[in-house]
Amino acid sequence: MYRSIPALIALLTLLTMAGCAQIGVEPAPTSPAAAACPAPAACPACPVCPVVEPPKPPEKPLQSAEWNELPGWNEDDPGAAFTAFVAGCRSLEKQAHWKPVCASARELDGKSAAALRAWFEAQLQPWALVNPDGSRNGLITGYYEPILKGSRQKTRGYSHPVFGPPEDMVVVELAELYPELKHLRLRGRLEGRKLVPYYSRAEWAPQESKRSPEALLWIDDPIDLFFMQIQGSGQVQLADGSRVRLNYADQNGHPYRSIGRWLIDKGELKTEQASMQGIKAWAKANPARLAELLNANPSLVFFRELPVTGSGPQGAMGLPLTPERSVAVDPRHVPLGAPLWLATTRPNSTQTLNRLMVGQDTGGAIRGVVRADFYWGSGTAAGNQAGKMRQQGRMWVLLPRGFVPGTP
Repeated sequence: MYRSIPALIALLTLLTMAGCAQIGVEPAPTSPAAAACPAPAACPACPVCPVVEPPKPPEKPLQSAEWNELPGWNEDDPGAAFTAFVAGCRSLEKQAHWKPVCASARELDGKSAAALRAWFEAQLQPWALVNPDGSRNGLITGYYEPILKGSRQKTRGYSHPVFGPPEDMVVVELAELYPELKHLRLRGRLEGRKLVPYYSRAEWAPQESKRSPEALLWIDDPIDLFFMQIQGSGQVQLADGSRVRLNYADQNGHPYRSIGRWLIDKGELKTEQASMQGIKAWAKANPARLAELLNANPSLVFFRELPVTGSGPQGAMGLPLTPERSVAVDPRHVPLGAPLWLATTRPNSTQTLNRLMVGQDTGGAIRGVVRADFYWGSGTAAGNQAGKMRQQGRMWVLLPRGFVPGTP
């Protein structure tokens, strides 16, 4: 039986071929009964295979541009941004292509707006930041340095602790093993010999009472403390009138999640209501759900204490931020310390905001090519601007002439 199967397959194949082969084959004689049967239908044509186009490769994140493409370039006074750029040269000039530019900047005599623009045009070239899909617009948000009320001791009015980096948090610098991951690190804690994720915000809450002797300060308002973590720094005014500055020291390794987006997804707020002011109003109206709201963001920031000076808080480069001239960027696409041109609009407005900025900071929510966080300064007025800012904008990073991004 098994031996007859190949023969049967061969016979069926021949019969099928005979049904389709019409040309050059003599038809066999048919009986009268067979002649009464209709002729077999012609074999259908094979369907044409659809053309599958290969996926379009992502656009290069940096594309060469010309100075006349920068909206408002000739109207801006770049003096404050130039000063911030020169301060960052101590880091930038470690790279060979920045060294002659920084040397020239330090020797610049004329510092009028026109002279500075001429210097930038002679030394640098603009490169447009482009998203992987080819679009050139991205999200521009704002941040600021809040001023909170606090105490050195826990009291009934000041019961929300601020912590420095915990001693049991292990930080693994991935660049030491994989240089291509120089902007990534792991954070965790040891359970026996196993490294596990560090406590999320919700998991950390029970830890606070155990670790209360380690607290740096105590704050009166938990939502203000939460937003200071989002901003990355803040000033705390003590009862005696003195102030201290708290600056970002580390983070628990969990990804940032927007509580504004959480409120929108839950139907609690409309998109246009999910500003910092709108979120604070919702929290005040729903105190029983405050922990649920805050825990929607598992990321937790730890601080270090600094003295308050006349300059701004320190950014990721360890340099004071300059109000309305410093931005937080994604360092995978914009070198920290590099000047860049920002074309956007003012918060909740169509009024243009085109100016020279310096990428001096980073942030957990600042991910992507055309993405920036605009530093407005310290205090309530700056907070009002930052809390409302959620604009679209374009960006150009300014790099040394002759340097091609992606080359050593």
